[in-house]
Amino acid sequence: MYELIFWKYQEGIYLNHHLVYEALLEEQFVEGLEELPVPVIWNRLSSVFSGWEKVDENSWKNPNGKGAFQVKSTSQSILIDCYGTDGKTMNLLSDTLEEFKCSLYDPQVPVRYDEMNE
Repeated sequence: MYELIFWKYQEGIYLNHHLVYEALLEEQFVEGLEELPVPVIWNRLSSVFSGWEKVDENSWKNPNGKGAFQVKSTSQSILIDCYGTDGKTMNLLSDTLEEFKCSLYDPQVPVRYDEMNE
């Protein structure tokens, strides 16, 4: 499994990314993060991955090859667990969340990919 997590800081706020990540995993509310339009994001993911098989309410599987992912959300974050998912698909997930100004934190590295890092 490869984990991707996305959130958006409030204007002028910049926190310790790993501490934010740990709090979000515990589904804690984090001061300094924006609340996200979660239903809109879920609809966008469903649209972008409409060619994928919807396994259940929050999971998709590639019908034409390997790879699957599961999405979990809080009011401030989108967490995506990828299973055998290729880099191209993970980039598409990242690009989709970037439409909502939600930058990726990759806890495996650990690095947050946002305007402060690029």
